[in-house]
Amino acid sequence: MDHPTITIVSFAHLRRGFLEKLSADVQHQLQSQVLIKEMHLDLSEYFDAGRRQYNGDKLLKAVDQFDFPDSDKTIALVNVDLFIPILTYIFGQAQLGGRTGIASIYRLSNERYGISDGDNFLLQRFTKEVIHELGHLFGLIHCHTPTCVMRSSTYVEDIDQKGMGLCSKCRYELKLD
Repeated sequence: MDHPTITIVSFAHLRRGFLEKLSADVQHQLQSQVLIKEMHLDLSEYFDAGRRQYNGDKLLKAVDQFDFPDSDKTIALVNVDLFIPILTYIFGQAQLGGRTGIASIYRLSNERYGISDGDNFLLQRFTKEVIHELGHLFGLIHCHTPTCVMRSSTYVEDIDQKGMGLCSKCRYELKLD
């Protein structure tokens, strides 16, 4: 994989320092140039009142309408509870080999589970989720290596157990070595 350009679009109102650390980790892990954009998007039209969550499929389609000409891949960051019709909730979503993905920080905070929180936990979890979704955009499927960031994550504990980076097989598939 040549050095692609990734645009991280934050609709989540995250602190700039948090975004810069996340961006640096993405840049390091995927050997890519990373641009950060902070924008506003009214998410209310993606809200499903019956589920009291936001429809990830519809939001992903909306994000795909944004055009960043200097970017090969775009990932939007949100702070809302996402679902897709077949799952109770999702941490993120991306089309395999597509150009856009979404990742939500909503369910990643320890405070949500009644445990004292630290920014470091949240940053690590969210970075892993962003890299995971970007991996799908670059054509990677779920990996069975326990420490690979491309391993599927159903629960936040699954995210905690995997590493920040790609295993050697996934790195090879992306031609990163």
